[in-house]
Amino acid sequence: MADHSYDYDVIVIGAGPGGYVAAIRAAQLGLKTACVESRATLGGTCLNVGCIPSKALLHGSELFAEASNGHFATWGITATPTLDLGRMMAEKTKAVSELTGGIEFLFKKNKVTWLKGHAAFEDAHTVNVGGEKVTAKDIVIATGSSVTPLPGVTVDNAGKRIVDSTGALDLDEVPSHLVVIGGGVIGLELGSVWRRLGAKVTVVEFLDQVLPGMDGDVRKEAGKIFKKQGMDMMLGHKVTGASVAGKTVTLTIEKSAGGDAQTIEASHVLVSIGRRPNTDGLALDKAGLATNARGQIEIDHDFRTSVPNIWGIGDVAPGPMLAHKAEDEGIAVAENIAGLTGIVNHDVIPNVVYTAPEIAGVGITEEQAKERGLAVKVGKFPMMANSRAKANRDTEGFVKVIADAETDRMLGVWIIASLAGTMIAEACVAMEFGATSEDIAYTCHAHPTHAEALKEAAMAVTGKPIHM
Repeated sequence: MADHSYDYDVIVIGAGPGGYVAAIRAAQLGLKTACVESRATLGGTCLNVGCIPSKALLHGSELFAEASNGHFATWGITATPTLDLGRMMAEKTKAVSELTGGIEFLFKKNKVTWLKGHAAFEDAHTVNVGGEKVTAKDIVIATGSSVTPLPGVTVDNAGKRIVDSTGALDLDEVPSHLVVIGGGVIGLELGSVWRRLGAKVTVVEFLDQVLPGMDGDVRKEAGKIFKKQGMDMMLGHKVTGASVAGKTVTLTIEKSAGGDAQTIEASHVLVSIGRRPNTDGLALDKAGLATNARGQIEIDHDFRTSVPNIWGIGDVAPGPMLAHKAEDEGIAVAENIAGLTGIVNHDVIPNVVYTAPEIAGVGITEEQAKERGLAVKVGKFPMMANSRAKANRDTEGFVKVIADAETDRMLGVWIIASLAGTMIAEACVAMEFGATSEDIAYTCHAHPTHAEALKEAAMAVTGKPIHM
């Protein structure tokens, strides 16, 4: 039953994957709902300048690479592709507008009110949006994150020389030499796009391996694959400064521990050293809230902040900064507000890198298992021995299953394969149901499919794969 002493039952601040999903779910549950968003389009970073446009360009660039780099030739197809970058960018933009427009349609269908503008708290039940005060019984903060700046390197997306991920999705020429600062997911994905389209790409990573947080075997193999694809990997290095003169960027780089300074010239630079929560301008103090040392808003198991009627989800709250994590939290928080039980199993959140091959993982790494003192058994199966990968002439990568040595319960799955992002879903379902590696090993998988590699890796946990 609506509480008429407030304008709305629920106000959600932010219309990214967490916020728009929370708003729609709240409305579906009969709550009068509004969603505050300052962008001209819904969908947040992910849809507008993140997950979706990057996947569109990854797909387009992959097609170009297949035609130009010999995969077509392997199959007796002769092609000399020419690149119309403007058309590729237009197709990306079209995909984005279709999806953002789709959310606007869903808002109308579910009677979610879009309040256009920035929100700032007046008190725990009131926000100011564009000079107008709006009240709600419950407020969800879903403001997402933005690019972490790098001291000494000033991003200027308009200038198109030193850019962040947003700028790198909108370049109007293929860089002659792109330096990517940061060997994480975003840097490697966008570096891949421009490498495939003809750019020389240098990745500068502070750590001694790319993809921090992923399983050690995956990180090692990924490093080899990217090197083989022509990326120059400057591991264990940091960028200390950058200056632009005309069409040239001069970077100063030294070893992570300091010393051995050198300069590199590039046509373009991508800064992708991570993201930080968006809380500036929210006036959290007026609502009785503060951020933690990482700039996040602390929440309890139910996504409730220290102020009982204010909730936090997605990148602004602790946990991995992933769109699908935010979406699941959006559904759960709406259900909690409606008096139901909303649950997210944070131990089973997949993480995917959409390079070629794709890289995906869920659960814990072998290193984390050791840190936690867990006794584990590991099964690995190379894609080289998978019949479908072999038939497709696309055999890079492997599947790795980490299981509890005593109970055989699956604790983590790590995959490098052309379809890793899709394959990881099976591992997620299995782990959600508490499956053992034996459960997967004795589940019939269609032949010939990439998915059989997961079955064989599960069989390898107890040392009995068939095709190896």
